[in-house]
Amino acid sequence: MFAIISDIHSNLEALITVLTDIEKKGVKTIYCLGDIVGYGPNPKECLDLVIEKVQACVMGNHDYAVLYEPTNFNLGAERASFWTRGQLEAETDSKSRQKRWKYLGDQQMRWTLEPQEGLCDFTLDFVHASPRKPINEYIFPDDVYTTPGKITAQFERFKHICFIGHTHLPGVFLDDPDFYAPDELDYVYPIIAEERAVINVGSVGQPRDKDNRASYVFVEDNKVNFVRLEYDYEITAKKIYAIDELDNFEADRLNEGR
Repeated sequence: MFAIISDIHSNLEALITVLTDIEKKGVKTIYCLGDIVGYGPNPKECLDLVIEKVQACVMGNHDYAVLYEPTNFNLGAERASFWTRGQLEAETDSKSRQKRWKYLGDQQMRWTLEPQEGLCDFTLDFVHASPRKPINEYIFPDDVYTTPGKITAQFERFKHICFIGHTHLPGVFLDDPDFYAPDELDYVYPIIAEERAVINVGSVGQPRDKDNRASYVFVEDNKVNFVRLEYDYEITAKKIYAIDELDNFEADRLNEGR
């Protein structure tokens, strides 16, 4: 049994809510698909919690942007990246500062979990964006209809199941191609030997499927369970409004789930 979180985006209130729910469920192992930072007001606190609670993490495009340079970011996202970098650099405790930078810098772009008793009977791959381009390729549900070749090409890059984030839109892609939102699956996707899938776990800190509740998944008995949790997004929004370097839109969207 394990949980997968993604796209926290420096949203401390959402992250604490999700971690509390994971603990209540008795889940001991947590994996993260990146974008710990970016957009939100609490990068240091979110990084510290991920370092403490998560067993493995891959690099997201916003993590990469803070470490190096923003690539193809809109102005708001770019400004948030530079502000986040400044927050990490301004840390006066040298051990904390070095620990956070090292954690971000040590992230792989992808990793694979082989079948393990007590976790899952199948090979699982973990990336932030897509199996083909792990850092920054967007896979949208509409691609099933508009660019089906883009979806089918993903399935050449992994063996059985690949977990992703990045778009903040939870659901399951199949190689037909097809896409199923969590509610179409009654929030459970059973992993079976005969079917490969790309599974988007959604976003902890900035949902964009018009549902403003925090999103994550946990895997138990070879079943992927989609979870949505209400949290006090107004606290997060007020923090964003109070920081001039962060775009107010990043606060507005928390209410609307977009």
